[in-house]
Amino acid sequence: MKIEKFKVLLYLKKSGMDKNGKAPIMGRITVNRTMAQFSCKLSCTPSLWNPRASRLEGKSKEAVETNKDIGQLLLSIQKAFDVLVEKRTDFEAKDVKEALQGSVKTQTTLLSFVDEHISELSTHEGIDMSKSSVCTYRKIRKNLAEFIGEKYRLTDLAFGQLTEPFISDFHHYLLDEKGFSSGTITIYVSLFKKMCRIAFERGLCKNLLFAHYRVGTPKVTTPKALSMSDFIKIRDVELPEDKPRLSVSRDLFLFACYAGTAFIDTVSITKANVKVLEDG
Repeated sequence: MKIEKFKVLLYLKKSGMDKNGKAPIMGRITVNRTMAQFSCKLSCTPSLWNPRASRLEGKSKEAVETNKDIGQLLLSIQKAFDVLVEKRTDFEAKDVKEALQGSVKTQTTLLSFVDEHISELSTHEGIDMSKSSVCTYRKIRKNLAEFIGEKYRLTDLAFGQLTEPFISDFHHYLLDEKGFSSGTITIYVSLFKKMCRIAFERGLCKNLLFAHYRVGTPKVTTPKALSMSDFIKIRDVELPEDKPRLSVSRDLFLFACYAGTAFIDTVSITKANVKVLEDG
């Protein structure tokens, strides 16, 4: 096959800007007279984009990291093209695109690894892993899936598709879209980084992802004492009869207040701890 033209054009899809004001970067492969469009799975601030160079201008963190990812993407496209040329058969632009996407599909995906990791942790539940800890990992998985669906319009991402801005975007998603507290976000992001480190140690991804990303330490505030008026409101509030768990929680809280014990100790009480004294 005679190759008269091979070109890769990158451009911004400004009509698809996300809530952070970033536009997705799209690509177009041209082989002779055939063309195929694809998503680069990257986004950037439109004002930084240089259409002539197909790169971001400046030395900002966003520009440096995105330009690095663009360079890796173009190398992958060139590699896919070279493989097809070596086969000495006719091919079109869509074949280059499919070869590129096929190389991604053979990689381990993020959510599939998270599912596998959660399954491993579940076998330790009640031994050296609490039920609440496993539940936290499941919540992280749920929020990751929702984030990938909303930002990338995909059900999963290969580790090779993850870029450094991914974790900061996920951080802001938890903060702005989900409204989680800084403490919860710190836990979620830290455990996510831990899973990425485990994936790297197992050889599932080439690079140690997000190693330098730091989550701010949550601000420690002094708990406020409950006023007597608020205590009375809690004591006298009418709770729905069809939700007995609310009444139990309220009664345990009141008991802790009257007895002067920590709430965590109160909820740990079992029937074996309750005894009737001689005076009733």
